[in-house]
Amino acid sequence: MTTYPAPHPVDHELVEAAAHIARTRCRGDNHTMAAAARARDGRIITAVNAYHFTGGPCAELVVIGTAAAQGAYDLDTIVAVGDRERGVVPPCGRCRQVLLDYFPALRVIVGRADTLRAVPVTELLPETYVWADHQLDAG
Repeated sequence: MTTYPAPHPVDHELVEAAAHIARTRCRGDNHTMAAAARARDGRIITAVNAYHFTGGPCAELVVIGTAAAQGAYDLDTIVAVGDRERGVVPPCGRCRQVLLDYFPALRVIVGRADTLRAVPVTELLPETYVWADHQLDAG
């Protein structure tokens, strides 16, 4: 019999923070996604994406930089929410990889409104590639 770890509780305050930013700060095609992350010290950091046809950063990546600018280098949970009431949106492949490399113990909130769940970022990347594991030693 396969046993699965108990699910992590969903941080609904974090989801609402991202949804609020999506409703109030995403205007037009340049900013269509919002993200919110909870730092280990309890702070909530929010950000929006910066869409550009050349590949502007996703909201999850902007929130990493915003958190660092505020002195929060250890994030616990993250969620992204789309504008126009699209709800929680899972991170794209690039964001999944960056989130794993920056915060290997991070939980990511995914799912629809009635089935939200917080999962380890490692579950979003089976057979993970950890960048640091594949670097040559300088020595």
